[in-house]
Amino acid sequence: MKVLITGAAGFVGFHLSNQLLDKGLDVVGLDNLNDYYDPKLKTDRLDILKERKGFSFYKIDLKDKSAVDQLFEYERPSHVIHLAAQAGVRYSIENPYAYVDSNLIGFMNILEACRHYPVEHLMYASSSSVYGGNKVAPFSTDHNVDHPVSLYAATKKSNELMAHTYSHLYGIPTTGLRFFTVYGPYGRPDMAYFSFTKAILADETIKVFNHGKMERDFTYIDDIVEGIERLVKKAPQANPDWDESKDDNSESFAPYKVYNIGNNAPVTLMHFIEALEKAVGKEANKEYHPMQPGDVVRTYADVSDLEKDISFKPSTSIEDGLAKFASWYKEYYK
Repeated sequence: MKVLITGAAGFVGFHLSNQLLDKGLDVVGLDNLNDYYDPKLKTDRLDILKERKGFSFYKIDLKDKSAVDQLFEYERPSHVIHLAAQAGVRYSIENPYAYVDSNLIGFMNILEACRHYPVEHLMYASSSSVYGGNKVAPFSTDHNVDHPVSLYAATKKSNELMAHTYSHLYGIPTTGLRFFTVYGPYGRPDMAYFSFTKAILADETIKVFNHGKMERDFTYIDDIVEGIERLVKKAPQANPDWDESKDDNSESFAPYKVYNIGNNAPVTLMHFIEALEKAVGKEANKEYHPMQPGDVVRTYADVSDLEKDISFKPSTSIEDGLAKFASWYKEYYK
């Protein structure tokens, strides 16, 4: 079993690579090491992985179809976990074409490579943002997700549709993973918990959007990785009798499946800030602002499919998770 992880120098990719290496699997990492956020954090993650037995790395941009094909031809991965993407809701408003290049063209190149160099299972990162303007909570994979409120969300919804097409046409087993606000050590500096920590320690003001009246299903990185690791060997099976009038939308007549991976326990933004202040040991200077374009008021994951299929449910509390993050942050940034 050889696993190709795209975005291996990214937040989730780094932690997942470590977990699979711990399990004795061979991991092939791919990343373009772009400068969307501090490249040093990416190279530091990568330096740790390069010390591990069983890890190999390729610096490749997913837009380069020839390079992607050559990698697949040479390495012949049995499983692919596609995590590389242009992330960020607000950035998608400022730089829309970056999302088309990475999230659509890049994913297309991965799908084509999996078609021509067959794999046992393709897993890929989707996002809770696909639920867009949905009001019914918790968000279920059986719900309609045709009302995105950001281009980022639209590209992730597109990935699910593209994956289904390739599952149907070419029999590629695909699993989409709708992540809910992932946080933890070695995380992304553009995320609120990261930038808030930096500001609090520097006595700078944090911006609290929608006047703090938002809820997020914060999910600790170890729970995300555990869920993925359990699903790797559980390639979806086609259901030839699938009927949209009575069967779950997350499954299909093709070998296709979509899961939520979230904590199933949303917390208010103000509770989150209080937990972070306690973890950091310092009170934040707060500045209240209205809702930002592309944001949603609430995210809340229904994870019943995870519980049913792999007997797993994320459970790390926001207090425990932020305490671990704050401890790492203080050590890493001295």
